[in-house]
Amino acid sequence: MLTSSINNTTRLQLAPLKIPTRLLLGPGPSNAHPAVLQAMNTPPVGHLDPAFLGLMDEIQTLLRYVWQTENPLTIAVSGTGTAAMEATIANVTEPGDVVLVGVNGYFGNRLVDMAGRYGADVRTITKPWGQVFALDELRTALETHRPAILALVNAETSTGARQPLEGVGDLCREFDCLLLVDTVTSLGGVPLFLDEWKVDLAYSCSQKGLGCPPGASPFTMSPRAVEKMQQRRTKVANWYLDMTLLSKYWGQERTYHHTAPINLYYALREALRLIAEEGIENCWMRHQKNVEYLWEGLEDLGLTMHVEREFRLPTLTTVCIPEGLDGKVIARQVLMEHNIEIGGGLGELAGKVWRVGLMGFNSRPESVDRLLEALRQVLAK
Repeated sequence: MLTSSINNTTRLQLAPLKIPTRLLLGPGPSNAHPAVLQAMNTPPVGHLDPAFLGLMDEIQTLLRYVWQTENPLTIAVSGTGTAAMEATIANVTEPGDVVLVGVNGYFGNRLVDMAGRYGADVRTITKPWGQVFALDELRTALETHRPAILALVNAETSTGARQPLEGVGDLCREFDCLLLVDTVTSLGGVPLFLDEWKVDLAYSCSQKGLGCPPGASPFTMSPRAVEKMQQRRTKVANWYLDMTLLSKYWGQERTYHHTAPINLYYALREALRLIAEEGIENCWMRHQKNVEYLWEGLEDLGLTMHVEREFRLPTLTTVCIPEGLDGKVIARQVLMEHNIEIGGGLGELAGKVWRVGLMGFNSRPESVDRLLEALRQVLAK
């Protein structure tokens, strides 16, 4: 029996949506460009409408551009970056495959967990959080483990460290293994040359360097990776992320697979168009210039960075919390008093660092100025 009365709590829940406007300078999401939000408000069409299928083709072309690859199988997964991450593991991993994961942060551990769930024989090479792997270390690990797949995190979101990839693909070809790379916090803001570096699988997200709301996540496979997938002895163990099925939706067949998040794809296409309009190299330079301005300002406040300068990400900076301060309290004050979000540390760096993102549309001098002034006022208290 339905009640005719509505209590005060329910009335509050039924009030029109009211969310504060924040400057999102944490590890993600970042603020989207106004043009991206406007595109997302375009009335939807069907997911098999010729106009939408044409938009899918444009997304594929633009993703190849920002990743600097010619991989035919380059799509946007209907899901967050974690879905695209799992798709890379799910499609090329079979029970018993040796998967070697470079673990130097939180998301390396996530790759370990995922690969294990698909029955892989998971091996690891580790470094302290904030450090990166040298080529000779990777060579030794490949010689020792002889993996089918080497997985590395190019931009470790938990530490702010950038893993160099030059030469790694050549090593993987020498040892006949696939190179899988996490570019979640690098795509759009950090130089990436997937084909030149011989990267076989990569994934990313939409809400960081691309400056788009989360939910439509870039994914790409090289012909070598596709060949391994096609030679599987077993079906891909994840139906939703099975590229043997999804490739027929994104390819010439246009076979129905799922109802795509139409409006999110509108937004992603516009975000990628803006990057192409700016020029990917100009986009990379903008991120580097603005983060150097940020580093200088943080140092002027007496703060230090966790990662040595050579390997710092231009998209995400880990700032050491001064001894005697409660990082969570400071971040909360910055949020509530200045409407600016910064992130805390994960895993081994919890309570030790703040994570400051300067990504996509937010990579601007005015974003840096606002944050530095907010930190100056809060720390002065």
